[in-house]
Amino acid sequence: MPPLPPLPLFPQRHLLGIKDLSAPDIELLLDWADRAVSISRQSEKKTSTLRGRTQINLFYEASTRTQSSFELAGKRLGADVMNMSVASSSVKKGETLIDTAMTLNAMHPDILIIRHQSAGAAALLAQKVGCAVINAGDGTHEHPTQALLDALTIRRAKGRISGLTVAICGDILHSRVARSNIILLNALGAQVRVVAPSTLLPCGIEQMSVHVFRDMEEGLKDADVVMMLRLQRERMEGSFVPSIREYFRYFGLDAQKLRAAREDALVMHPGPMNRGVEIASEIADGPQSAIQEQVEMGVAVRMAVMEALLDPRRTPEGHNPERSGA
Repeated sequence: MPPLPPLPLFPQRHLLGIKDLSAPDIELLLDWADRAVSISRQSEKKTSTLRGRTQINLFYEASTRTQSSFELAGKRLGADVMNMSVASSSVKKGETLIDTAMTLNAMHPDILIIRHQSAGAAALLAQKVGCAVINAGDGTHEHPTQALLDALTIRRAKGRISGLTVAICGDILHSRVARSNIILLNALGAQVRVVAPSTLLPCGIEQMSVHVFRDMEEGLKDADVVMMLRLQRERMEGSFVPSIREYFRYFGLDAQKLRAAREDALVMHPGPMNRGVEIASEIADGPQSAIQEQVEMGVAVRMAVMEALLDPRRTPEGHNPERSGA
């Protein structure tokens, strides 16, 4: 099989948020990811694309799915991957993020992936290191690779994103996934709805060009995609819902509520799922569920983003042209 023609150069040096990307930027990353899907489905999954490059995963928040996805993506591209265990590191001894950044920068990594509990942490890190930085989730701000993998899942299942009606349901208030998805889906021409109780809707959400619903069946009416969100109780201070049972009764996705959406509506969830809280098992495991596809697309998207950011066409040496170490 002849080699595929090269894709255009991705113009960004970091991936800090979807808000920094244009619609063509997003489509380009999805095109890169489409190619990466075929690599993951081969019997020989390892390539030499990033051979000799060093990837450091810096996760200040616990994450099984995202961290393992980034690790697998890096290894499939041939990178040397280091997972920094923050729980047992000097961070626990009082070291600041900037101190950690300067230490890591002295090791000359090629790409840093950071997940942090504070909004803006990835952007701060990008100012202090000389390599590419990927935001793997910062507080309640953004989670760009999750939005990209969700978009890839939708595009491969529906053939398009423009013109689709996507209902994002659940804990909008605490969700960086919701924020990134809203920005991305609007950029690509989808009609975005948010569905949640008033206590889980952020102030001013209407300003993000979404239609707001406080009733599930109304919000799901004729939706092409139903995206459920985890109830993030670890980020809640106080009571946002009367009880888990009441929450599921009114805002959990079950067969009755799903009937309001289109017959071929795609059901999604970024995980990890709380079965019987946000979604019924019969729906999570049912024929309309794309949840396992989202996991697969996650590896492909993270491969694509790393390839795009470390594209050797950036300079003859293969590194980003600016910031040799700040």
